[in-house]
Amino acid sequence: MSNNDAPNARRTALVVVSHHRPDSLTAHIGNRTVRQLESEGYEVDLLDLNAEGYDPRMTVADQPDWGDRDKVYSADTEAQMRRILAADIVVVAFPVYWMGPPALLKGWIDRVWNYGFAYGRSKPRLAGKRILWLALAGATADDDIVPAMTEALDAQLSAGIAYYCGFSDSRVGLLPDAEERPQRLDAEGNLSIGDAIAGDAKAAHFLEFEAKAAGFVEEFLASDRVPA
Repeated sequence: MSNNDAPNARRTALVVVSHHRPDSLTAHIGNRTVRQLESEGYEVDLLDLNAEGYDPRMTVADQPDWGDRDKVYSADTEAQMRRILAADIVVVAFPVYWMGPPALLKGWIDRVWNYGFAYGRSKPRLAGKRILWLALAGATADDDIVPAMTEALDAQLSAGIAYYCGFSDSRVGLLPDAEERPQRLDAEGNLSIGDAIAGDAKAAHFLEFEAKAAGFVEEFLASDRVPA
């Protein structure tokens, strides 16, 4: 039986949204995920990096001291660390930029998932936590780049970060077709942009998009401790 199956267990989740626009599809998926988790009985902490004015730039105060794994970092970073520690699961929603996360999210990881906290101990402080990365991509689902994009994100986020930091389960939920105008590359590398969808077709498209995101969350919640 997992910890969450224990009687009266208090399940907690941190939902991280990384987008500069509050009206973005990324923000919408993040907020929808909060509601989905709450409906499953989770106490949710929503961390909207842009809304909270998070500064992703590394500072001297948050630079690792390789001789002191118990270094006290900046007050802002220590507060972020406490929010991660309080969560059983973490769900991150972000747009894919150049086959990776945006600078805002990467800077949060660089400053907060730091030496002595996320790594650098025989038993990481984040050991046993689980994380889902909801990655919104403009490429169409049938674009040849999608498998490579999934592989690149999984290598960086699951193997290169979460696994290294002790997470027991890390998975990437790639969500292509995030744009109203379909775009894809042909075999010669030429970008083709189609007409924008509208009306009922647009509504149906984004309902399907939401359903796919919700499906990733549902599968993630249903799974037990699966190795990253």
